[in-house]
Amino acid sequence: MSGRSAFVRRFGIGLAVAFVALAVGAGVAAASNVAAGLTGGSDVSVPTWLYLATGGGAVGASALLTMLVTDREVIGAYHDRTLESPAKRLESAGGLLLGVVGLLGLAGILVVGVLGPNIGLVSATVLVTFAGGRALLTIVTYTVGNPWPALNPWRRIAEILPSAGEPYPEAYRSWPAVIALLAFVWLEVVAPLTSSPVVLTFVIVMYSLFTLSGAVVFSPETWFRRGDPLSLWFRCYGAVAPIQRTDDGLELRFPGARLSEADLVTDRSLVAFVLALVWELTYSGFIVTPVGVRTIEALVGIGLPPGLVYLALLAGGFAAFWKVYWIAIDRTRERAETYLSREYLGLRLAAPLLAIAAGYHLAHYVGFGLSLWPSLVDAVAMPLNPPPNPTRYALPGWFGYVEIAGILLGHVLAVWVSHTVSFDLFPGKLQSIRSQYPLIVVMVFFTMASLYLVSQGSMSPPYVPS
Repeated sequence: MSGRSAFVRRFGIGLAVAFVALAVGAGVAAASNVAAGLTGGSDVSVPTWLYLATGGGAVGASALLTMLVTDREVIGAYHDRTLESPAKRLESAGGLLLGVVGLLGLAGILVVGVLGPNIGLVSATVLVTFAGGRALLTIVTYTVGNPWPALNPWRRIAEILPSAGEPYPEAYRSWPAVIALLAFVWLEVVAPLTSSPVVLTFVIVMYSLFTLSGAVVFSPETWFRRGDPLSLWFRCYGAVAPIQRTDDGLELRFPGARLSEADLVTDRSLVAFVLALVWELTYSGFIVTPVGVRTIEALVGIGLPPGLVYLALLAGGFAAFWKVYWIAIDRTRERAETYLSREYLGLRLAAPLLAIAAGYHLAHYVGFGLSLWPSLVDAVAMPLNPPPNPTRYALPGWFGYVEIAGILLGHVLAVWVSHTVSFDLFPGKLQSIRSQYPLIVVMVFFTMASLYLVSQGSMSPPYVPS
């Protein structure tokens, strides 16, 4: 049997194991976007212990099957094979069209936010921001390719403004983007962004001033590569996609192949951004579960302000993710018995977690985006006078399978990419396999934690303005 057919057979077995677990453990997942105030969730209808065991078991089984693939040529074939398209003229025309759409879209949501209806469920400002950008555009980014460099209206504006050309402080790295991302997640919870288009418009204006100031002080190229949270958001998710942009045009690759490359995560701040992408979805799921609501109510009950409680949970959970990740890296270094530095291992092994973030995002937002799609279309078509009773799609009961499949497949892809990176880092096969154990344990834990959250049902987060 050839190496390629062996790989296909083993990969098929891995997928079969994941989908058997899915069939046993799937119910209807509760989406974390309940916290956004635009939709609700529903409950998983199977025993929680079985649900968690099958989910964690699927990831563990996929890891064991992946370790059977030790032929470096087979591993490299998945990540190195590309189909290039040097259609520069078509790409330039598409970029120009998307740039116009981005500028008109930004102007439209600002105008509608002030002059349009002040009801979140029918406001184009709210629906374009959350259903369009937060959900559907992000899903397109990691399933197809990243359109944000062409679509980004703030970069188009920054490029026509004078630039001071100040050198970007090396100590800043991408920490401004990490802090801004966590701040936006917190504001999404504690501020009435989905119910008050005026408040959302104010936040968009503040973000515009923040990111345009950074681009003017340093340069658009530097700022949107390092400091802008939206650009990093889409660049990280876009690394999972099969279509990638290169200097020669576009290339078609296997999903997740880009995640094994060393130039994707280049410093600790980008590790933090990757972990923040994973944590913000876990956090938004936690605060709408019964255990999360009880935790928040208990902390507020002892006299802490609700806004501070939400901020403390966000920052504390992120710090815990950071600590657990670097503990796993330390254990990886010990088991591999390598002279490679802790820092270098941490950078190389962070990118596979983006597959987990993409899986979490799909599970949390695909139903949200699809159900609000008719409302989004109506609001964009008639922004100043939308229908008073917005239309929504009622998702079928089996749609929970799609959400749980997103979580499981994201973890399976992350395991495979980690396997590839370990074979790139370490010369010995046994050394490469031994090095993977700590991160696999972390991934199984993340899987079971995420499935536990979606199995708990959803409640409205307390003390949140509606």
